Amino acid sequence: MNSKTTSIWFVIAAALAGAIFAVHQYLQPPAAGPVLVLPNLSPASVTSIEIHPTNAPEIQANLTNGNWALIQPMVFPAQSAAIEALLDALQRLTAAPRISAAELLKHKDADAQYGLTAAPRLVIESDNQRWQIIVGKKTAPGDAVYLRVVGVPGAFVTDANWLKLIPRSADDWRDRSLAGVMENFDSILVTNGIKGLAMAFHRDPGTRLWRMTQPLQARADSGHIAELLQRIQQGEIQQFIGVSSTNDLAHLGLQPPNLTLSLAGAGLPVVFQLGNALTNDASRIYGERVGLDTVFTTVAATFAPWYGAVNSFRDTNLLELTAPVAEIEMRGPGTNHFVLRREGTNDWKIPGYAFPVDAANVELLIRTLASLHIADFVKDAVTPADLPAYGLDKPSREIILRPATGGSNNVIANVELGTNQNNEVYVRRPRENFIYGITMEDYNRLPEQAWEFRSRRIWNFNVNDVTQVLLDEAGRKRRILHGGPGKWDLAADSTGILDENGTDQAVQELAHLTAVGWAGHNLKHPGYYGFTTNSLRVTVVLNDGKKCSVEFGLPISGESALASVKLDHGEWAFIFPPGAYQLVSQYLTLPARPSP
Repeated sequence: MNSKTTSIWFVIAAALAGAIFAVHQYLQPPAAGPVLVLPNLSPASVTSIEIHPTNAPEIQANLTNGNWALIQPMVFPAQSAAIEALLDALQRLTAAPRISAAELLKHKDADAQYGLTAAPRLVIESDNQRWQIIVGKKTAPGDAVYLRVVGVPGAFVTDANWLKLIPRSADDWRDRSLAGVMENFDSILVTNGIKGLAMAFHRDPGTRLWRMTQPLQARADSGHIAELLQRIQQGEIQQFIGVSSTNDLAHLGLQPPNLTLSLAGAGLPVVFQLGNALTNDASRIYGERVGLDTVFTTVAATFAPWYGAVNSFRDTNLLELTAPVAEIEMRGPGTNHFVLRREGTNDWKIPGYAFPVDAANVELLIRTLASLHIADFVKDAVTPADLPAYGLDKPSREIILRPATGGSNNVIANVELGTNQNNEVYVRRPRENFIYGITMEDYNRLPEQAWEFRSRRIWNFNVNDVTQVLLDEAGRKRRILHGGPGKWDLAADSTGILDENGTDQAVQELAHLTAVGWAGHNLKHPGYYGFTTNSLRVTVVLNDGKKCSVEFGLPISGESALASVKLDHGEWAFIFPPGAYQLVSQYLTLPARPSP
C-alpha cells in the first residue's frame, strides 16, 4: 500500500472517530428522569377532593368562599392546612420508574399484581380538569407505592411518604378548632341551665366596649370578656364522640345542656352547648356546636369562667377616662372645694390660689382615678331612699373630670364618695344606680386639699451666692461662713469641728431643695408634727440678703424627717428628701451638749 492510500484511509478513520464522538456527546437523547405524575395539577385551582377508601365511607371536601368544608360523610368545617398539604404533595409527586402500558400487557393480571383492582381512589377536581388516582400496593421494601392515573397509559411507582397525608377517616380532616375568628361577634348570651341564670352582653360599635344587658344594665369587664373569647378561639376539640340517641345526650349533660353560650355578629352565630365532665377525667367536658350535630370533648378550663357569677363579668374599674382631662373639680366641705384647670400643653392652675401647681402631681391624680378598683358591688337598683345609709345623699366629696375648662356640663367621669365601713368607702357614679365599695387604701390615695398640688420645688439658688449658714437648735446657735467654692469655716463666735467637704455637699443639696411630698399647710397644731421652739432650724443667707430657712420636725424611719418652710406668706410642712436629710443631719447640726 502506497503512502497516498495510507493517508486517505487515515483521514477517513479520523472523520469516523469525530462523527462517533459527536453522536455520543451531542446527539444522544436525554436520560430518562423522574416524571411528574400530575403535571397539570395546581393546588390553587382545586375545588373538590374525594377519598374513596376500600372499606370505609367516602370522604369529600369542597372549597367554598376560600374555605374547605367536608360534605361527606358529614357536613363539617375542614382542616384547610391538611388538605392543602396533600394537594401540594400530589403536585410535586414524581414517578421513577414508570411502567408503560405495553409492559402491563405482558403481565397477566398486572392490576391485581400491583394492587390496582379494589384499591383506594382519589378524585380531584379543578375549574377545568378532573383527575382520578388509583392507589395500589406498596413495593416489596415498603418505601414506594404503585398507582395509576385514570386516562393516562401505564402505571407509576412513587415514593410512599405522601400516603401519610391521606385521611384514614373523616375525623382526620375535621377542623378541631372550637371556633373561627372571634373579633366579629358583638353580642353574647349565656344560659346557665344549672343555676337557671341568663346573662347577655352587647358590644358598643363605637367604643368597642362590652356592656351587660341582662340580668341588669351595667358596664362589663371588656378585657375579661376579650380574654375568654380568645381562649375559645385558641381552644381545640380533643376527640369527636359518636352519639346515637337522646339518652346518650342526656347522659353527657347535653340534653338539656348545663350551659349554652351563643356568640352572634355579622355572620352566622356560633352556639356551644356544654355538658358534664368526663367520668375518668374531670379536666375535660363534653360539648356540642349547634348546627354541626357533632359531640366532642375539650378542655374544661376553656369554658369554666362562663359558669361564673354575674359580678365576675362586671367592670371593676370605677372610672373609665375616654378623653383627655382638661379640668378636675374637687368638691368637698370648706376649703376642700377647688378646681384644677389645664393651661397649655401640660401646665395646671388652681383659680384662687397663687402658688405654682405641680403638673406631675395632677397627672398622678388622673392615673390614680383611672386605676380605682371596685372592691365590692355593694347594692344594685339603688333608690334615693337607699342613699342616706351609705352617706351618699349628701356626699362628703365629689370628683368631676371634664374634657374642657370652664365648668362645662360635658363630663368624662365623676364619682361621689360617702361614708366608710368595714375598711371600705361607699361610692357611686351619679349616672348609675349602683353603690360600690373601694378600699381605704385607694381612698387615702386621693388628695383632699388644694395645697397638696403646690409645686414641690421649694427654692433654687446658686451655692456661690451663699455668704453664711445659720444653725439654731434649742437656743444654741452656730454660724458657718462661706469663703468661696468649697471653702467653709466657723465664725469667731462658733466653736467645734467643721467638715468642709461634708458641709459643702449638704449646702449643695439645700440649694435645689424639692419636697418628697406635702404634709400640711398653715398647721394649727405644729407640735403634733414635731415643730417646737427647740427644733433645729437651718438658715442659708444669700449675698442679696435673702434668707432660705427650713425647720425640722419628727423623724421618719430614721432616713428622713418632716420639715417646714415659709412660702407664699404661709407655713408649708413637707417630707424632706432622704439623701439631703442624711447630709444635713451629719454636717449641719450643732454638736451635742457636753456632759455636766
